[in-house]
Amino acid sequence: MKSFTSHLPVRIYYEDTDCGNVVYYANYLKYMERGRTEFLRELGFDVYDLHNKGTLFVVAEASIKYKKSARLNELLDVVTSVSQISFATIIFHHEIVKQNHDVCVISDIKVACIDSNGKIKRIPQEILNKLNGI
Repeated sequence: MKSFTSHLPVRIYYEDTDCGNVVYYANYLKYMERGRTEFLRELGFDVYDLHNKGTLFVVAEASIKYKKSARLNELLDVVTSVSQISFATIIFHHEIVKQNHDVCVISDIKVACIDSNGKIKRIPQEILNKLNGI
C-alpha cells in the first residue's frame, strides 16, 4: 500500500490541559479523531455524508504510547496514515508531533465500519478503492 499522510495542525488551548498546563492524556484521542476525519475528507469523503448514507466508523481498538508531554500554547501536527485495511476495518496510524519534531504520541486505532443499526458492514467499495489506490 502506498503511503498517503494527512497533517492536521492543533494548537493547545487552556481547556486541553490539566492543572500543570500539560495536555490531559485523553485529549490526544480527540486530536486523533479529528486527524482521521480530515484524512477521509482529504480523500473526498465527508463523515457526515457517510453517516447520512448509513456508513459509520467506530473505534474498535486503541493502542497508544505516550512519549512526551505537550503544553499550553504549543502547536502540534497530527500525522495520520493507514497501516492496514480489511473488508470491515481500517487501522489508522497516528503520530502527534511538536514543532521541534519531538514525538508526543504514537498510536494505532482500529475502526470498524458499521451500519446505522450498529451492525458490522463492508467498507464501501469507493472508500476501499481510494484507500488501496494511495
